[in-house]
Amino acid sequence: GLFEKLNEETAELCAEVKLAPAPVRGPASSRGAAVPEALRLRMEDEVGDMLFVLVNIARYLALDPESALRKANRKFVARFQRMEQQAEVSGRALADLPVAEMEELWQEAKRHERSQKEPNPQP
Repeated sequence: GLFEKLNEETAELCAEVKLAPAPVRGPASSRGAAVPEALRLRMEDEVGDMLFVLVNIARYLALDPESALRKANRKFVARFQRMEQQAEVSGRALADLPVAEMEELWQEAKRHERSQKEPNPQP
């Protein structure tokens, strides 16, 4: 029932997010509209509930949730750094790129990561 609980908590968070001002419903940004405090607290509660369920899923699978999160953070940083490098090669700053181009760089960083994990064929 853990995945059903995760789906339930996800639906509850989605319902709260739909109540947020439109600029909030995009990539994280300090340029977004102010979220009313009561709504912010409800969204925070729902995110906390989701995290709690995810920790329980990890524990059920005999995984260390903190190690999994650290690994995900390292992976994110490596991908983001790859994106920055690729933007720099093209003579631009990552922050100046359109979202669609950033997404393509993200996908390229994931492909690059996968190619680094694949074993090299033996001659």
